[in-house]
Amino acid sequence: MQHPSEPRASASGGTPVIDLSHFNPPPDFARAKSAGIAAVIHKATEGATFLDPTYAARRPQAARAGLLWGAYHFGTADDPVAQAHFFLESVQPAPPILVLDYETNPSGLSMSIAQARTFVSTIQQLTGNWPGLYGGAWLKESLAETRDPVLANCWLWLSQFDPTAQIPSTWTAWTLWQFTDSATIPGIGRCDLSRFNGPDLAGFWTSGRPPSASAPEPPS
Repeated sequence: MQHPSEPRASASGGTPVIDLSHFNPPPDFARAKSAGIAAVIHKATEGATFLDPTYAARRPQAARAGLLWGAYHFGTADDPVAQAHFFLESVQPAPPILVLDYETNPSGLSMSIAQARTFVSTIQQLTGNWPGLYGGAWLKESLAETRDPVLANCWLWLSQFDPTAQIPSTWTAWTLWQFTDSATIPGIGRCDLSRFNGPDLAGFWTSGRPPSASAPEPPS
């Protein structure tokens, strides 16, 4: 995902999850698995027309290495219904873990909160599950201090490079916390790194539904 700043935290606990895109060099998923990585969430699409050219090839590579696989969509100001359909059509068969990446677009055509609501609602209508919502400063700024009843259905993937998680008031806990954008992972190189808030990552990955909310512990 985007890399707005250098990290100010590290973590030794929690099940590690990485996210990748075509910006990352060709991965060696077997080495990453041996190093303790449990899952990959890969960029699949952006807007209504852009397909990540590495998504399709890397998916079976990760599966052969025994890694769990998820997909994310980078939201833009394009029609959110068209974006949702494009995303799902591009990741078939759709993995249980689907995510909307809600952050500022370098082009200036960023997705609005209203468009995000439409996007996640469309995904839910088409799949039966609410997707995850990835966000940091732009999400907090967009929501201000209000609780959004639609986005609250999504599990939160928090992006924050601080020792303590500051959770938007729409949620009571994070499900994934991306705490650094400069982890060095064997077989991958420099990449984003997140941790899972719960004891059963495989169960979450199978169902696409987050564990019961619990008080999250900061990385140690």
